[in-house]
Amino acid sequence: MSAPGGRGALRIADRVYARIAARAAREALTDAWHGRTARGGPPKVSVTGPTTPGAPVTVRVSVDLPFPADLTTLARAVRDRITTDTRTLTGTRVSEVTVIIERLLPEPTR
Repeated sequence: MSAPGGRGALRIADRVYARIAARAAREALTDAWHGRTARGGPPKVSVTGPTTPGAPVTVRVSVDLPFPADLTTLARAVRDRITTDTRTLTGTRVSEVTVIIERLLPEPTR
C-alpha cells in the first residue's frame, strides 16, 4: 500500500467555490429581502487563489441590496456566511472576501 501523499491529489475547481459563495450570499440576505416585492439579482462571484484543500482562496462577490437597510451589517453577513460555508464544505480557508454592492433596490411606491 502506498503512502497517503502518493495516492493522488484533490483539486477543487474555482466554479465549485463560486457556487458555494453565491449560495451563501443568497442565504445571508434571505431575511433582508423577506416581505419585499423588489428582489435583487443573483450574486456574481469570482474566486482566485490555489484550489487545493487547505490553501486559502480570495472571493469577490457583487450583490444587490434592499434600500433602506443597514448596508454594513448586510455586507458583513455576506462575508461571514461565505467564509463559514466555504470552510465547512471544503476545508478551505478564505483569506479575503470583497463584497461589492452593485445596486440598491428601494421598495417600489404604490
